Amino acid sequence: MTIDKETVDKIAHLARLELADTEKQELMKDMSQILDFMAKLNEVDTSGVEPLVYMTNEDNALREDIVKQEITTEQGLLNAPKHDESHFLVAKVIDR
Repeated sequence: MTIDKETVDKIAHLARLELADTEKQELMKDMSQILDFMAKLNEVDTSGVEPLVYMTNEDNALREDIVKQEITTEQGLLNAPKHDESHFLVAKVIDR
């Protein structure tokens, strides 16, 4: 399958990417190769293959959550670039 320039432009717009014409040409080639590979994978007969949810049959090895070291609020704030007496101070990121 081939990808045209309009498709690359649309994908670049959705991803908020600014691409030079040479980059667009490279992406057209790369995306076409990816889609060709996916088409080849679709040709494989997977009728007898169970769906894979996990990569292994192993269960998670869980451990008990044990506190090994406690620090005070003052110790926790020692390396903070900005703080008051009990809180980290960070830049505002959400407007109300």
